[in-house]
Amino acid sequence: MLKLFAKYTSIGVLNTLIHWGVFAFCVYGMHTHQALANFSGFVIAVSFSFYANARFTFNASTNTLRYMMYVGFMGTLSAVVGWMADKCSLPPLLTL
Repeated sequence: MLKLFAKYTSIGVLNTLIHWGVFAFCVYGMHTHQALANFSGFVIAVSFSFYANARFTFNASTNTLRYMMYVGFMGTLSAVVGWMADKCSLPPLLTL
């Protein structure tokens, strides 16, 4: 059980680093709006997390429909947070 938790936690840390990296690249490198940067970072990070956890943590096959529904719902929330941050002129780090 501890080994499973360690795998899950490691993938979660990588997921967070991917999200931050993509977000920073989009905001500071590409000068995009926070909404697009947050959405892009989220989609890439959650895709990694979904497949990595399925394969390496749980030894399970993936289900495309569930993946699409999850990413669609959570991605929409992520984009809304970024949009609201843009409208309120919040610093980019607060949208993560």
